[in-house]
Amino acid sequence: MNKSTLNNRFILGITMVSAMGGLLFGYDWVVIGGAKPFYERYFDIISSPYLQGWAMSSALIGCLVGALASGYISERYGRKLPLIFAAALFTISAIGTGAVSHFTPFIIYRLIGGVGIGLASAISPMYIAEISPASIRGRLVSINQLTIVIGILSAQIINYLIADKIKPGATDLEIIQSWNGQMGWRWMFWAETFLSISFFLLAFFIPESPRFLLKKGKEQQALQILERIGGRDYAVAEEENIAKTLNSSNSKADWRQLRSKKMRPLLVLGIILAIFQQWCGINVIFNYAEEIFTSAGYSVGDMLFNIVITGAVNLIFTFFAMRMVDSWGRRKLMLFGSAGLALIYLALGSSYFFELEGMAILILVLIAIATYAMTLAPITWVVLSEIFPNRVRGAAMAIATTALWTASFALTYTFPILNSLLNASGTFWLYALICFLGFMFIFKRLPETKGKSLEEVEAAFQSKN
Repeated sequence: MNKSTLNNRFILGITMVSAMGGLLFGYDWVVIGGAKPFYERYFDIISSPYLQGWAMSSALIGCLVGALASGYISERYGRKLPLIFAAALFTISAIGTGAVSHFTPFIIYRLIGGVGIGLASAISPMYIAEISPASIRGRLVSINQLTIVIGILSAQIINYLIADKIKPGATDLEIIQSWNGQMGWRWMFWAETFLSISFFLLAFFIPESPRFLLKKGKEQQALQILERIGGRDYAVAEEENIAKTLNSSNSKADWRQLRSKKMRPLLVLGIILAIFQQWCGINVIFNYAEEIFTSAGYSVGDMLFNIVITGAVNLIFTFFAMRMVDSWGRRKLMLFGSAGLALIYLALGSSYFFELEGMAILILVLIAIATYAMTLAPITWVVLSEIFPNRVRGAAMAIATTALWTASFALTYTFPILNSLLNASGTFWLYALICFLGFMFIFKRLPETKGKSLEEVEAAFQSKN
């Protein structure tokens, strides 16, 4: 279709609102990393790697619940209502986490926030994919990853600005009795409420997904939204294409369809890509920055500043991904990312093994984050939002996202344990092996999907399988 007929202002507006789910996902996911040196001492868990791992990974259990629920909720109630609900959960979590004085309620509110992340992470990219014209879908879905990165950087900057300067060599007692140890870490969580309330209010103004409306038989409403996106001719053509895929079988989502021979390869592809995005290892840098940078010779204060640098690099290279996703394509970027990270982790593990400190570690970490930001981080979400058929997209996306958060929980919980058993060098060498295996899988199993409508992608996979 002619790009000039697209209502770019409308498309971008509803994309940005939906992508606020990614913004809160990124903030809530990473804010705990900056608060970690302070709440661990406040709750007296500094000497327990298992409680430390539980505090860091507890939200991921909530993510699993939210991701699992997203399939049922999105198929029954659409894409819009779950986004509103996710925004409410983010608000409750942010207020509650900062207000507690005991470890158990701290975990409970982290679980609540995790449910919000699970819902938003599954539904925001799916919604954007379903309202996007094929020619710019990759770029628009990547906006969700961009907002995740902005949320990450926002949390890192806010953590750095809130925390008072910590003198080198400060004892645990001095940190506990400081403003950081008593109130600073609380404000790191409370700062999220402005974003979450804004998302909650704005989400009421976005339309429902036209593909969901057509699946529910609401043709007139769907046509009105499609017409606002690209004009009358675009709306009619899109409605016909969507109707064909819905009419090819029962349009009502049936979880039994996910076990069919045609769906099984797609589910396997989606699940393994989702797991690989987490097990490639980069996310431990955000969640365990204290251990990574302090083991490289940096102080706690320097660590907080280095975290901001990693977030800035993450943001800059996400723009590269948005630029290239619809020109280079999904497959090339995924291959480049998996191979690049394997090599970087080999070097990073060797740096720890030979006890290099300071700038060498920081540079390798930044290169790893840049590689991840322009490849696996955004492109995985793009691929997951594209490969599943219209009639079961919500349910299939829920399964893939659940696999992603299961992998994320395993990664986050096991890192301090692996780090104590294998040391930093062995842990990063293990991640290098995983990235090599991911490269081999992508090379053999992932086809290119750029420039195709969701219905064309569906037809291509059906003919292949």
